[in-house]
Amino acid sequence: MFTAASFTSAIAAAESGSWLLPLLLLVPLLGGLSLAWLPPRRALIQTWALIYTLLTLAIAGIVAATFDFGDPAAFQLAGVIPWVEAFGLSFRFGIDSISLWLLLLTAFLMPLVVLGSFSAVEARFKEFYLWLLVLEAAMLGVFLATDVIFFYVCFEFTLIPLYFLIGIFGSAQRLKAARVFFLYTFTGSMLTLAAILYVAWFHAAQTGEWSFVIRDLYAAAQNLPEAAQQWVFLGLLVGFAVKVPLFPVHTWLPLAHTEAPTAGSVVLAGVLLKLGTYGLVRFALPMAPEAVIAYAPLVGVLAVIGILYTALICWVQRDIKKLIAYSSVSHLGFCVLGMFAIADVIGPSGSVMYMVNHGLSTGALFLCVGMIYERFHTREMRHFGGLGRAMPVWSFFMVFFVLASVGLPGLNGFVGEFLTLLGAFVSGETLGPSFAIAAGLGMIFAAIYLLTMVGKAVFGPLHVPEECEREAHAGTLDLNKREVVTLAPLAVACLVLGLYPSPVLKSLEPPLERIVAPAQEVAEAEAGPGSQTHAAVETEGAKAR
Repeated sequence: MFTAASFTSAIAAAESGSWLLPLLLLVPLLGGLSLAWLPPRRALIQTWALIYTLLTLAIAGIVAATFDFGDPAAFQLAGVIPWVEAFGLSFRFGIDSISLWLLLLTAFLMPLVVLGSFSAVEARFKEFYLWLLVLEAAMLGVFLATDVIFFYVCFEFTLIPLYFLIGIFGSAQRLKAARVFFLYTFTGSMLTLAAILYVAWFHAAQTGEWSFVIRDLYAAAQNLPEAAQQWVFLGLLVGFAVKVPLFPVHTWLPLAHTEAPTAGSVVLAGVLLKLGTYGLVRFALPMAPEAVIAYAPLVGVLAVIGILYTALICWVQRDIKKLIAYSSVSHLGFCVLGMFAIADVIGPSGSVMYMVNHGLSTGALFLCVGMIYERFHTREMRHFGGLGRAMPVWSFFMVFFVLASVGLPGLNGFVGEFLTLLGAFVSGETLGPSFAIAAGLGMIFAAIYLLTMVGKAVFGPLHVPEECEREAHAGTLDLNKREVVTLAPLAVACLVLGLYPSPVLKSLEPPLERIVAPAQEVAEAEAGPGSQTHAAVETEGAKAR
């Protein structure tokens, strides 16, 4: 059993620097809990919440500086805290380059979320920031975990703080949105847990020892009979697909996004949806290679349907926040499509890059919409327009982030979309040109509905609700310094990743090559000696890169 002595010995025995990762979790977790004992003064609570998130960001920066990019596929800064050793239960942590970039995304977004919420939450603010910090700790735990029990505990625990953030601080239908969100994601996660436990049981039956270490389960799952492997894959797919969300289990997301407070929407779009795609990369692809090959076309069809169907829904939306919510479903369809383009590492690399880029640009769009809602108390586009005349600074950021979301070359959205489509195009074993062409139509639809939305909101004659007309004509509606400071780092990050994505992409290739290698071997074996070999596909991919 877990004791204080085992904790001390585990930390002492861990690799040098491994204390950074537990500290990364403890700072927001203990910081959030400490807010409960502070005096109920709004400015004090907000200041300490911002300090804790900035301290977490600083630790994440140290982790990135410590990370050895010469070996990005290895789990670094690793450590273990024993729990129930008789059953192989422990809290193991470490990071490779995949989890590093998602960890940095989480730590980068949270201070901006807190700063952007200073004027949005006027009551029960102590609870609000407490749940935000606890949620940050849980999300970081998902990316740091190297055993499935630790992963699953953090994965499921994210439901609790977000449930309260939506249910307490959301809009008119917040209780319905919170219940639907919780039931959908919790039900799907049960199937994922069942699949993971089956693999752990199979490992114990083969070796005589229980282990929940991710790499031990990789080896065990790949030795499963084909039928059992397919069931494991389907269990993992359902749970993670709900979290993404993938069509047709996406219906909870628009309601949750629309009813959530701005901070909840930013965290949901920026990080929480990536828990599903991260789970697919970390578990489904390497654990069930035969099932990946068998079901990749089906997953590709669902991804393409999600891209096109939700894009058409966005086209007719009148609620600007709901439009951006549906656009997340469409965009993450690209992410899933590239993930299953396993003939080369191009598609999976683009998929992970898309996770990071979507978190930045869509999170920023939700912040921009939240700033409008604070002023006008409406999200209906018929109630405002031509804001470029009254709010030029806000309009600049809105246009900038829309162009990033559309995939304008030079901004971050272009890189991920291009690589996922290219990966799908050259992945003849699982997908192919037809999938890439169909998904490419989604890019055209996205440009139509996003540019139409920004055209109505920013350009044309000025039109605002009556109670805001005086401020609009006086020029006092525009962003204040705090709001500019909130959005500016996101704009810089979008520009940097758009102009210089090479370091991220190079660091992602080694771990992703290991993850997709088993499925590639299965595809080559099924294709036979007369087919195009993986080496040839890799050569084509290298030329494309």
